[in-house]
Amino acid sequence: MRDGFFRVAAATPQAKVAEADVNAERIVELIKAAAEKGCGAVCLPELTVTAYTCGDLFQSRTLISAAEKALGRILEETRDLDILCVLGMPVAVEGSLYNTAAVFHRGKLLGLPAKSFIPNYSEFYEARYFAPAPEPREVTLCGQRVWLGRKLLFECVNVPELIAGVEICEDLWGPEPPSAGLCKNGATLIFNCSCSNEVAGKAEYRRDLTRMWSGHLMGAYVYSDAGLGESTGDMVFAGHDIIAENGAVLQESRLFDSGLITAEIDLEKLLQERRRNNTWVSARDPGYVRIPFEYKKDTLEGYEPERTFSRQPFVPHDPANRSERCQLILTLQAQGLATRLRHTGCKNALIAFSGGLDSTLAALVTVRAFDLLGLPRKGILTVSMPCFGTTERTKRNAETMARELGVDFKEIPIGRTVTSHFEDIGQDPENYDAAFENAQARERTQVLMDMANQRNGLMIGTGDLSELALGWSTYNGDHMSMYGVNADVPKTLVRHLVRFEAERLGGKLGEALFDVLDTPVSPELLPPKDGEISQKTEELVGPYELHDFFLYHMLRHGFGPGKIYRMACRSFTGEYGPEVIKGWLRVFCRRFFAQQFKRSCLPDGPKVGTVGVSPRGDWRMPSDASAAVWLKEIEEL
Repeated sequence: MRDGFFRVAAATPQAKVAEADVNAERIVELIKAAAEKGCGAVCLPELTVTAYTCGDLFQSRTLISAAEKALGRILEETRDLDILCVLGMPVAVEGSLYNTAAVFHRGKLLGLPAKSFIPNYSEFYEARYFAPAPEPREVTLCGQRVWLGRKLLFECVNVPELIAGVEICEDLWGPEPPSAGLCKNGATLIFNCSCSNEVAGKAEYRRDLTRMWSGHLMGAYVYSDAGLGESTGDMVFAGHDIIAENGAVLQESRLFDSGLITAEIDLEKLLQERRRNNTWVSARDPGYVRIPFEYKKDTLEGYEPERTFSRQPFVPHDPANRSERCQLILTLQAQGLATRLRHTGCKNALIAFSGGLDSTLAALVTVRAFDLLGLPRKGILTVSMPCFGTTERTKRNAETMARELGVDFKEIPIGRTVTSHFEDIGQDPENYDAAFENAQARERTQVLMDMANQRNGLMIGTGDLSELALGWSTYNGDHMSMYGVNADVPKTLVRHLVRFEAERLGGKLGEALFDVLDTPVSPELLPPKDGEISQKTEELVGPYELHDFFLYHMLRHGFGPGKIYRMACRSFTGEYGPEVIKGWLRVFCRRFFAQQFKRSCLPDGPKVGTVGVSPRGDWRMPSDASAAVWLKEIEEL
């Protein structure tokens, strides 16, 4: 409803078997509760108007008539609520009975999607009562003319990203779920009215099935399950409600609970995901019936998204998952480098070892690669090249880590060489401009490249993804290498990888790694003050956690700066104010566009995540593209 965000609910009333009036009352209560929470849609369980476990009572005209009457009451009592409702009920048409979902909005019955796969195995006997969904046909229910059957799509007129489809319980478990065709024909949101009985281990399977199917569809999936009140003569029902989006569970109910769960889905993200994936095939099957509905203008304008996002989207929140991810990424980096070393026949590697975060990670990865190949670690030469900005702290940490890792270490002061270069080009050594800084970075690169030639070795790049996005590197200085192991790792993740190794390795090496983590990020190109680092990167270009947040959502999902700004304001509440976020977002966009020329000629390096800036991988952009449209959007915030 704004920025593509749309709040949905999955609800489970406590059922009363065969008492449609009681069920209707409880259904209305939940619909009203969902509306009060600002939901644009709510889904309730399969056959919820009558309860699922009515057995042969489904063959009673009395029950079917009571269900229709109850639906009429629900329509009447919710006609003033601007919410799309989906709930299960039996519908008789001529000589057949269908297990359907009534879809309605503001008192208008929009359609009756029917269940396609009718289970008749183990504890299920639905074929005793219900016929499979027919091709779309018009029927009359509650005095309204409406479509019933398969292939029904519900399209919102004034929220074009919102196209909903419905399947019922077993449809998801079948070999060809109807939702696949619905999504290929435009559905971004699938509702499932379900009555899935509970047995040991089924909840985990149901959760995984729903989560993975939402990812397969690149869509949102709202699963509402029947629960308490259903007959326990042969089965037990737990009311396991799930809301999933593109492979992730956003919200999930506790088993054996009634009530509702809500979550905000991002319809814009889902469409972006489909557009960027060229194996996604959209269809326009004329056999699908498209049924329009429309929200009130006031409802849309009054909607305020509440969804927040991880402040560190590149880093798993759960500690166990984070450790597993760190191990995997380190292995990917090491395997990439090992393959390059094996291919080139090189048995030596060289690293500019500053004692900072990035060079530390590069050294840890290189050690892993040499261990994989069975090469002696002494083939790794770490080179400290102190100059005008180097502090004793970083130099000491570099020496300690090299010793504890068992790699070779060499110190080559470059101050005299850089000073001579300043004389050659007429640079005032008291002028701390870009030439003053970059001359040091380029000298370090030249030294390392030449030493790599001497040793028939590979110069390992240390620059990370965040620096590449901001262009915070010296062109043909630290920007260049023979293999860049960190090129796909953002700064926020670099920290966690180094911390993971510090905890794993322990001892004096672990102590040194923890001190690296506590050291301010700096290129150390300007003279220190009182022996301490004077040039702190995040004071100059902004907090990396903000820039990584911007980078992830801009490249991974194609979001514009306005949406990213509003997402960041909600997600970083209490840490950064709106004006601060806006200011650093402006810096990010300006630098990202202006520094593309550095990314257009990146050295090789392994892809380890879903966001990258390599011109041979995820990102191809002209170096002279204009940022004007993006910057204008920021100024208008």
